[in-house]
Amino acid sequence: QVQLVESGGGLVQAGGSLRLSCAASGRTFSGYAMGWFRQAPGREREFVAAISELGLNTYYADSVKGRFTISRDSAKNSVVLQMTSLKPDDTAVYYCACGSTASTWSARYPYWGQGTQVTVSS
Repeated sequence: QVQLVESGGGLVQAGGSLRLSCAASGRTFSGYAMGWFRQAPGREREFVAAISELGLNTYYADSVKGRFTISRDSAKNSVVLQMTSLKPDDTAVYYCACGSTASTWSARYPYWGQGTQVTVSS
């Protein structure tokens, strides 16, 4: 079992930045790929970013490419999503997820955090 806890969400103006963190506990963190997904009210959960088990490969949704950066700190058992140039459309609950392979498909991640709210005002 892996437990995931997100932090760092909040309210920010358009054009601003936020840094989300996901702390993992339980089984060996370094053996897992990590992903971030988000869900806005009335919309399906969507892929945001993912990073491979060793951090060598990263993947981004087109909507966030060039603005968001995913990274992992194995020493701290955490993964970070640095978000810049935020837009009102980025408003959503952001979820951290953990799985055996980096994927854009949410079903490939068996472990999920509770989510953290990000609100971007115009």
